[in-house]
Amino acid sequence: MSIEQEVISQAEKAVSASREIARISSREKDQALNLIADKLIDKCDDILAVNEKDMEKGREAELSRALLDRLMLTEDRIKGMAAGIREVAQQEDPIGESVKMWKRPNGLQIGQVRVPIGVIGIIYEARPNVTVDVAGLCLKSGNAVLMRGGSYAYHSNAILTDVIQSALQEAGLPKSAVQLVRTTDRQAVEVIFKLNNYLDLLIPRGGAELIQRVVNESRVPVVETGVGNCHIYVDKDADFKKALAIVYNAKTSRPAVCNAAESMLIHKDIAAKFLPEVFNLLKKDKVELRGCENSKKISEEIKLATEADWGTEYLDYIMSVKIVNSFEEASDHIYKYGTKHSEAIVTENYTTARKFLAEIDAAAVYVNASTRFTDGSQFGMGAEIGISTQKLHARGPMGLKELTSTKYVIMGDGQIRE
Repeated sequence: MSIEQEVISQAEKAVSASREIARISSREKDQALNLIADKLIDKCDDILAVNEKDMEKGREAELSRALLDRLMLTEDRIKGMAAGIREVAQQEDPIGESVKMWKRPNGLQIGQVRVPIGVIGIIYEARPNVTVDVAGLCLKSGNAVLMRGGSYAYHSNAILTDVIQSALQEAGLPKSAVQLVRTTDRQAVEVIFKLNNYLDLLIPRGGAELIQRVVNESRVPVVETGVGNCHIYVDKDADFKKALAIVYNAKTSRPAVCNAAESMLIHKDIAAKFLPEVFNLLKKDKVELRGCENSKKISEEIKLATEADWGTEYLDYIMSVKIVNSFEEASDHIYKYGTKHSEAIVTENYTTARKFLAEIDAAAVYVNASTRFTDGSQFGMGAEIGISTQKLHARGPMGLKELTSTKYVIMGDGQIRE
């Protein structure tokens, strides 16, 4: 069977499974999700052994330490994945929720209710935890899912899918509700782009190149996610202790994820004092700063930034830094180079903080907090299928409700239109 035939066959099975998953009860969904969590813990050693194969391949390919961290699974991370699945199970089931209801003068009772989207496709790069998050969210929201992961995480994605499918079978549900395209051949991606007769939505998770390719080439409707050139603006009225902790966390806790800070803007009134402090702090983790000419005058070790640096999502231990003359200059810089993902200001000035919240155009805007909180679990959603940076259908972390559509239900008593 060719790659095209195999992928289409999987899509057909997903469509069939989606009809069954859409009508099962919340209790059945939750039982299946908790069973998945149990099996993740039971199979922890096997999962770690398989993940080490992917880690070895990544080291041979000389992936950066940030990307290797993104690829790596540990016992704690697997426990975290299981906990996330259980948290999704505890969330209120959105399916069947009445969004609104009203009665017309002719007696028609009209309601709008939440329903599953159907079959969701997801194309993602080397983050094995995405496999589990996506499966959990899609099942709880009544959707089937077809996944195509990155080649570096191939073995990890495969064993995680096996664990999920085993739990589904044990729960009496179709294992084809959660499927992984099991090939690293890029032709499979091209086939997925053409599955508009099978997939209802396609979500890319990864770097800018992947996302733009999906947006530009897919016939399936796409939610654009993930690219995060996130900024932290350290205002002239910032508390230095807060600012240092926020910048350090946002850049170094997990630099290869989309909510990590890539750019730092510093008001000129505090730059001479603050920049050396934050430079020395980031230096502990070997973070390379690429800055404007004024920042280089303050700290000579800073590498001079190019125009490209201002718009780059590094996903690494690199950060651009620019000294700005005013709030307005910071806002203009974010507008020009930001990706509408997550933006933060550090300030003790209430008026400036409110102005930032009102004027900055992004899916998430922060005052005195790290951009790393833009995450489904951190927002209380259990997990998210991606961070939408567009404005239609969904924006920000996409949880259960963002994986639903609606339909109108109309109750009559023999009414006809005149």
